[in-house]
Amino acid sequence: MEGLEASFWSLGLRVAGIDEAGRGAWAGPIVVGAVILPPGRYPFRDSKLLRPKERQRLAEEVKGVALAYALGVAEVAEVDRLGVLRATLLAAQRALALLHPPPEALVTDYLQVATSLPLLAPPKADQHSPSVAAASILAKVHRDRLMEELDRLYPGYGFAQHKGYGTPEHREALRTLGPSPVHRRRFSPVAQAPLRFSEGE
Repeated sequence: MEGLEASFWSLGLRVAGIDEAGRGAWAGPIVVGAVILPPGRYPFRDSKLLRPKERQRLAEEVKGVALAYALGVAEVAEVDRLGVLRATLLAAQRALALLHPPPEALVTDYLQVATSLPLLAPPKADQHSPSVAAASILAKVHRDRLMEELDRLYPGYGFAQHKGYGTPEHREALRTLGPSPVHRRRFSPVAQAPLRFSEGE
């Protein structure tokens, strides 16, 4: 056994790894994954280091080996109302509530979730914990699919390509089209964009 959760595993505890996708995006929801793996060695890595097809393959592998896994989502309106951090914590609590069996310890990627359980929350945990890496993979794959659906609903922004993150193409689309209903109004590039999109379209 190796990784941040090894000490918890040695005590016989069920450990949930938690990680998010979409926290820094200009549009779309925040998705948090939570995964409980049995003790062992795993090939899972930070989802940002993986190509899309490899992420999708590993997502299926995660689901096959996990004792439990779940996803929590904070919608755009919640991100705007609560702010990014509180919305991320809300999505994390939603994911944790769906885990059966429940975890007995948590490892997160620098996310200080409110819990009575033992918690490790170091930075870059997705590089040092297979459970957190597995959670990041599930969160990223699910959010990418959501952004592809939003691309069909709101064409022209390029959501399927940049997944809502800040790119020159996304900035130009905002300038041309104005914010869509799934853009986060708290983010300055969105707040500064001209209002051209009709909420009724």
